[in-house]
Amino acid sequence: MSRTINAIYFSPTGTTEKIVTGIAGSISKKIDRQTYSIDFTLPEVRLKPISFSADDTVILGVPVYAGRVPNVLLNYLNSIIGNGALAIAVVVYGNRNYDDALIELRDILTNNGFKVIAGGAFIGEHSFSKILAQNRPDEQDMKIVDGFANQIAKKITSPEELTIVSVKGNQPYRKYYMPKSKEGNPVDIRKVTPKTNDDCNKCRLCVSVCPMGSIDPEDVSNLTGICIKCGACIKKCPSNAKYYDDENYLRHKVELEIEFSSRKEPEIFF
Repeated sequence: MSRTINAIYFSPTGTTEKIVTGIAGSISKKIDRQTYSIDFTLPEVRLKPISFSADDTVILGVPVYAGRVPNVLLNYLNSIIGNGALAIAVVVYGNRNYDDALIELRDILTNNGFKVIAGGAFIGEHSFSKILAQNRPDEQDMKIVDGFANQIAKKITSPEELTIVSVKGNQPYRKYYMPKSKEGNPVDIRKVTPKTNDDCNKCRLCVSVCPMGSIDPEDVSNLTGICIKCGACIKKCPSNAKYYDDENYLRHKVELEIEFSSRKEPEIFF
């Protein structure tokens, strides 16, 4: 059986892309197969339906938002048809916890007709921060990626029957993680939006990288849609002109940076 290796990912700041393409590329080298990539970070890509065949292997990765698969991606993810393709579920989180994101992604893929034979939870620099899991995935992470890919390559070329992978997580899934105010009450930061300072040179790079298409190209300080706090406009701005000033958001960011500073390691499942 000839299996095409497909890397599919949502990756506003590039961390999930690095993990998923690393897995796919490493598998391809080990079993001499062609690799295709679908980056569905930008909204126009998510308008195009895709499907696979039983001869495909798909590595699909998403970042973890509030301990779950990002809810803005659910419609698109549920439209991807597996038709018996093998799948590897990958989630990337910012060193806090991946909670139920991996089991949720595995279930989505299984319900769409994929046979999910492996899964992994990896760490990437947190979308809120430049110091929490800074510069991850790093060299050590990528060694684990290569080892993970090696085990997948052996599995998909083995004559033994492939089974659905068991992963960590709860069913029913936990509620989306919510930060707390200084009084200890849950706070909703979904409506928090980035601000733009006078350092902006109107290059409009933020417009082109926003995964929700929410930044007004005529006035980049104006949002025409929702903000998912992915960090793309802030981390990719060459002038450091984008920032958040919401009190609860900033408190939560600092709390994460302090409480979850200890290095966590990837977890893989077969």
